[in-house]
Amino acid sequence: MNTLAPIDWGIIAAFFVVSLIIGLLTMKKAGSSSAEFFLSGRSMPWWLLGVSMVATTFSADTPNLVTDIVRNGGGVAGNWAWWAFLLTGMLTVFVYARLWRRSGVMTDLGFYELRYSGKEAAFLRGFRALYLGVLINVLIMATVCLAAAKLGAIMLGLSQLQTLLIAGVVTVIYSTLGGLRGVIITDFFQFIIAMVGSVWATITIVNMPEVGGMTALLTHENVVGSLNFFPDINNTELFISIIIIPLAVQWWGAWYPGSEPGGGGYVAQRMLSAKNENHAVAATLFYNIAHYALRPWPWLLIALASLVVFPDLASIEAAFPGMNVTVGHDLAYPAMLTYLPAGLLGLVMASLIAAFMSTISTHLNWGASYVVSDFYTRFINKEASDKKQVWVGQLTTVGLMILAGLLSYKIDSAKDGFDLIILAGAGTGSVFIMRWFWYRINAFSEITAMVVSFVIAILWTLFAPEEAPSWLGLCLSVFTTTAAWIIVTLFTKPSNKETLINYYKLIRPFGKGWKQLGLNEDELEPMKRRSLPGLILCMFLACIMVYAALFGTGKLIYGELTASALLFALAIVSALGVFLVYRKS
Repeated sequence: MNTLAPIDWGIIAAFFVVSLIIGLLTMKKAGSSSAEFFLSGRSMPWWLLGVSMVATTFSADTPNLVTDIVRNGGGVAGNWAWWAFLLTGMLTVFVYARLWRRSGVMTDLGFYELRYSGKEAAFLRGFRALYLGVLINVLIMATVCLAAAKLGAIMLGLSQLQTLLIAGVVTVIYSTLGGLRGVIITDFFQFIIAMVGSVWATITIVNMPEVGGMTALLTHENVVGSLNFFPDINNTELFISIIIIPLAVQWWGAWYPGSEPGGGGYVAQRMLSAKNENHAVAATLFYNIAHYALRPWPWLLIALASLVVFPDLASIEAAFPGMNVTVGHDLAYPAMLTYLPAGLLGLVMASLIAAFMSTISTHLNWGASYVVSDFYTRFINKEASDKKQVWVGQLTTVGLMILAGLLSYKIDSAKDGFDLIILAGAGTGSVFIMRWFWYRINAFSEITAMVVSFVIAILWTLFAPEEAPSWLGLCLSVFTTTAAWIIVTLFTKPSNKETLINYYKLIRPFGKGWKQLGLNEDELEPMKRRSLPGLILCMFLACIMVYAALFGTGKLIYGELTASALLFALAIVSALGVFLVYRKS
């Protein structure tokens, strides 16, 4: 195992300097207006936005999470816990991306007073600004901070406080200086470093003597049982938790950052900052392809290699005595990186710091946009100047970073954070999807969904039997919350007709759920209307394309060339189908 050499420190220092320079270069334009600071002037091209989304989801905790899943009995197949969210992502691409860009709101929470009416709409907007922008956002960032702390403990011998102070201060500086434009441009730079470092590290680790190369890795007794893409159907509990629940319930029923049903969060922020609707669609499509098909295998291979080098937690503890962080299976990923040679070690460290910074910077800007646009200027100072809004956003950015750092001390592992976030948003997904299709849904529907899911999450966390599977809590929350918001919707009045008609004229949503408004389509401004069934078909074809590419790459790595070729052929045919159907829809 190696420690950082002078060349490694030089690479890391150079990375920090470049990130700060980008923040300084974009500072003047970012500070010119709130639209520039939070939406980069709505002028971003699809490729830059798509890379930014991918960079954001390549957070410091993501490879740790993947390693945790693989080592905790799920193997490669365990990653269906997040692979299933591809359905959510492709639904956003083909159905919601255009609608979001068409809305023209500053944040996705601004949608509430566009779609709903009355004091309840204003309350919902303000409350969710604090609930999502502060509470949930800080929880998400805390899991990323924990991953950075574990990385710093193993790779650098730093305490959690030292790691967070160094990485957090630099991230806060360029985030507060450059706004979203600075974040997006830095994301592009950081993503290149992250991918190069990830792939290079994987090749080096698989071929080091302790692992013995790809053939030895794939035939090792600790690894053979973890290679399957799907769990054994005879293992009922595992099959239900890994395949049935994610694909049947989780993807549409649960809210998760970057995979929000109906779009939302920082994905919506990127769509709203796109040049036009076509760029919004292309950006989210690129993001979903890269996130699910291009990126997972380097993490998976290092996770599998860790089963050879560190077969259990005791071996990790023995190799790194005296660590001041909780020892879990997620520590195996940074532990494997200590075997990298000088130079490459510095590059990989820089890539993981890049992953940390790209995620944290996005969440800081996103959370600050909620606090400023949907709480401060809406309820506290409606006449605030652009300069004042930018200043409040910068102050909020610093506060969010401090809170996230403090909360990171209360979380044990990446998987714990993932499960907690999923459970907190379980049941809200269905209302986020249906609010675009059914005029009867109102602010009380969403308030109900949010309150019921949060209460169930707390009760389940506190009182669920230890032997109860986590998916049971998810299903309980999803179906109870969905039933609750539907009942409330049917027993409360819809938003006033003027608000709904104005919303319909602007957004032109799909479905027959708006016909009761009595609108005469012939009198409305002509707008090209796409076929919803055609777009849903595109969604499923695109999912087949990505899954085929993901598993085709896996079969290629496993040396199963015929199966790999067939899967890649299926991916190409599906891609062609998406192109033809989308063009005619």
